[in-house]
Amino acid sequence: MRLTEINFDGIVGPSHNYAGLSLGNLAATQHAGDPSYPRAAALQGLVKMRANMALGLAQGVFLPLPRPNARWLAEHSGDGAVDRGLLAAAWSASAMWAANAATVSPAPDTADGRCHLTVANLVTMPHRSHELPDTLRQLELAFGDSRHFAVHGPVAAEFGDEGAANHMRLALAHDEPGVELFVYGRSREGAGGTRFPARQSEQASRAVASAHGLDPARTLFVEQAPEAIAAGAFHNDVVAVANGPVLLCHERAFADPAATYAAIRERLPEATIIEVPESRVSLAEAVRSYLFNAQLVTLPGDGTMALVVPGEASESAAVSGWLDELVASGGPIGRVVPVDVRQSMANGGGPACLRLRVVADPATIDPRFLLDEAKAERIEQVVARYWPEQIDPTDLGDAALAESVAAARGHLLAALGLEELA
Repeated sequence: MRLTEINFDGIVGPSHNYAGLSLGNLAATQHAGDPSYPRAAALQGLVKMRANMALGLAQGVFLPLPRPNARWLAEHSGDGAVDRGLLAAAWSASAMWAANAATVSPAPDTADGRCHLTVANLVTMPHRSHELPDTLRQLELAFGDSRHFAVHGPVAAEFGDEGAANHMRLALAHDEPGVELFVYGRSREGAGGTRFPARQSEQASRAVASAHGLDPARTLFVEQAPEAIAAGAFHNDVVAVANGPVLLCHERAFADPAATYAAIRERLPEATIIEVPESRVSLAEAVRSYLFNAQLVTLPGDGTMALVVPGEASESAAVSGWLDELVASGGPIGRVVPVDVRQSMANGGGPACLRLRVVADPATIDPRFLLDEAKAERIEQVVARYWPEQIDPTDLGDAALAESVAAARGHLLAALGLEELA
């Protein structure tokens, strides 16, 4: 079996809008009320996927969920009066950020030798809490071969779980046993604390690790720094990213960085930890530029790594200067690849948010979820023809727009042969 890392990107849905629903996500709240451009957003995401394929990387897709979610809205509207917040939540296209779809443990790490996926419950944010059933349907379809995959339902709703955005894996190679890091948060008020919610609970992380049959000796549970959450790092992937034996993180990413690094090196002595100091890139600038919300990938051939960053990172003098030194240092990260995902960034999600990493043999996955150039062309044609050009938050609730959004998704399902997800 040929195990490789596959990045599954969420296709930006036709209801993409800026309603500012995500407390603690500074970009999302700052752009609340702005017009959005769903067509441009989806095409930007597709360009990123194609660029990754051009690097020789395997690429998959997840489809937009049915929106507006009329059933969920009806269940929560009480006497029929529609609250604007609930309305916006029912229209949310936030499932585009596939990093929150699930937590994934590759076969080399699990007790039964299968790849395990646990769908995230996303209970902390109402606009994301109703993604679960439709996300689970896609996971069960894409990874339905039970000889190679185990797809788990969500952990208990009492414990917030945000999926792979708070999970990292370090290994000498993707197909070798690794060390899995689960990063959780604690909301704290006062000096150095935050009133923003800590979305990932330690209990949820431990439940996922147990369900996946991970070796406790190669599993770490690490607390995110409360000051990072206060600065807008609502997920760990805003301040840290890992690939292979490399961890790239901000100096203030973890509550106890020294202990975290020591625990990693104890379990994987070959680990390379690249810490970006506050003196070079402030925590605020790291969050603003999404330096760490990048795809750190291993390139085929020579095995060097590339860091796929949002264009905003290369536009920051502090960040671009540090990245230039990183590449020139001769370390494992030999290339920086800027991408334009501005529509996603304005709603608080960079390149890492848009993808879920799965280490598996592509031959074991439903091929309809795997991307090639022909399929990318079909997606592009559907988006260009049917996705709305612009949506204002005041448009949400418009019956004609709702009908066109649903129809656009239907055309995409038909183009990919996935009508059973209707």
